[in-house]
Amino acid sequence: MQKDRVLNLLHLHFIVFIWGFTAILGKLITIDSLPLVWIRMGMATLFIAIYIFFAKFSIKVSRKTLCWLVGGGIVVALHWVTFFLAIKVSTVSVALAMMSTGAFFTALMEPFWYKRKIIGYEIFFGLMVVAGLYLIFKVETEYVYGMIIALISAFLAAVFSLINGKLVQNHKPSVISFYELGVGMVFLSVILLFKGDFNMSWVMLPQMDWVYLIVLALICTAYAFIASVKIMRVLTPYTVMLTTNLEPVYGILLAWFIFGSEEKMKPMFYVGALIILSTVIANGILKQRANIKKRVPKI
Repeated sequence: MQKDRVLNLLHLHFIVFIWGFTAILGKLITIDSLPLVWIRMGMATLFIAIYIFFAKFSIKVSRKTLCWLVGGGIVVALHWVTFFLAIKVSTVSVALAMMSTGAFFTALMEPFWYKRKIIGYEIFFGLMVVAGLYLIFKVETEYVYGMIIALISAFLAAVFSLINGKLVQNHKPSVISFYELGVGMVFLSVILLFKGDFNMSWVMLPQMDWVYLIVLALICTAYAFIASVKIMRVLTPYTVMLTTNLEPVYGILLAWFIFGSEEKMKPMFYVGALIILSTVIANGILKQRANIKKRVPKI
């Protein structure tokens, strides 16, 4: 049992490393964020459809569930478009630092989503995140536009996680992904048709772009999502949450290694990013302790 836990923990770190690599791929792929996400969602939908076919899962859902899936698909499409746009107009490091606020946006919205009272330390942590953001905005003024776009993306990621938090209770993750990615692709198709941006230049992409897109869709999207859910059968949500918070760390280190001086930020940027990341982790630890106390029976 202990061996299984260690192997799954190593697997989880590998998955989080892959998620961090997503930002690198977004920087390397030469096309704009909108067609990039359209191709990513289309390819990932195909891969997951093949998986569902061989696994013989039913894809029947109720009308109410379908409405939630449509909403989730639109939100995740917008999240990914803004995420890759933020990377292209700023840097990987800046975008990932802003994206680390996603978990905290989720914590702030939870009281309204689940209709519970706001906890005192949530307000304090909110102020800490604002302080971290202030430091980053103050020293990296040339990337303000990218920071704002990345914060919008982080907010959309939080909305997406809350929607899926309810859906995953009664439906298979692969089925949820199939619908949401498919809906997201249709949604982006409508936007691209409206803009008149569908053209054959997408097919004539550089060879390495197609390699990066296949890795992005197959490994960073389809595989990573399904594998992360299976891991939760062995590891606790608390362990998964804390490890997932390492995504911006892995991503920033990879960006340093691959892009060099282009990703070098001012010292106060890293102070601000550390404040945000520490706040998110501390919030998760306190919430986990509170959940444990609720489950312990009183004598």
